[in-house]
Amino acid sequence: MAGPNRQPVPNGMILDAGPMAVTGSLRSYRRCVCTVVVSLAPTEPMPLLVLGFRDEFTGRPWQPPARHWPGSVLIGGRDEEAGGTWLAVHPDLSRVGCVLNGRGELAPPDRRRSRGELPLRAAAEGPDALRKLRDDPDALAGYDPFYLVYADRAAVLLLGWDGMHAALTGLEPATHVLTNAGHMYPSSRDEERADEKAARFGPKFAARRPSGDPAAAIGDAWGGWLTLAGGDGLAATEPGAIIVRRELPDGRVWGSTSVTLVALAADGRLRYDFQPDPPDPSAWYSVDTSGPGD
Repeated sequence: MAGPNRQPVPNGMILDAGPMAVTGSLRSYRRCVCTVVVSLAPTEPMPLLVLGFRDEFTGRPWQPPARHWPGSVLIGGRDEEAGGTWLAVHPDLSRVGCVLNGRGELAPPDRRRSRGELPLRAAAEGPDALRKLRDDPDALAGYDPFYLVYADRAAVLLLGWDGMHAALTGLEPATHVLTNAGHMYPSSRDEERADEKAARFGPKFAARRPSGDPAAAIGDAWGGWLTLAGGDGLAATEPGAIIVRRELPDGRVWGSTSVTLVALAADGRLRYDFQPDPPDPSAWYSVDTSGPGD
């Protein structure tokens, strides 16, 4: 049986929540992906492309993508403190789940759960996981605000939770930019919110959709997206930067600690590339997605 900080997730996996208290100035700095680019084109040879930036305290320990959860085929990076992930891939069912921190009311400290379990649920259970969460206010009340993305070769769903209200949205075929303010590109005509990062990078990602070809070298597969994923020449301390770095008053550093690129092909092939040291272009490598016996 799970103890107070041991959290059951799909396929018998267990996460250790660890201390989850959040205070004042740290509320904006949580352990989730802070920018996601998702490009859905169901009729293309590569229907889904996902780019995720993980922004976190640089001293927080983590492990690079692998099959970290016993009894599960899911692949993703692992947060060593809570045991969850920021982005998970189901290689057999061509699914991706990822989570961004949101804005709003924080969960009570005595019942707070790690949002790192949410991508595992999305990738393991599919779109039903998001629908069940939307319809379960008691379960949602245990999480700090978030945006949970589920994506496959035919659909992208976004579940938003602000601590009080949940909303589930299907994203149309297009290239989208999501931040901790939610879906920010392309913006609707009546959209009053402004996001400098999405406004700067969204049109560029949309205009440079790469092939994501699993058989190609990393540079050929991702083309101009690699330049954008490296910051596109914008300093990490500048407003609107996609690779970020902030030195906090307590001496800790919060910034972009990794970048992930995933492509799902119409024929079932998977491409999974990872950069553990942004924005160093030489740090990119391809993650082994083969299963036992492959």
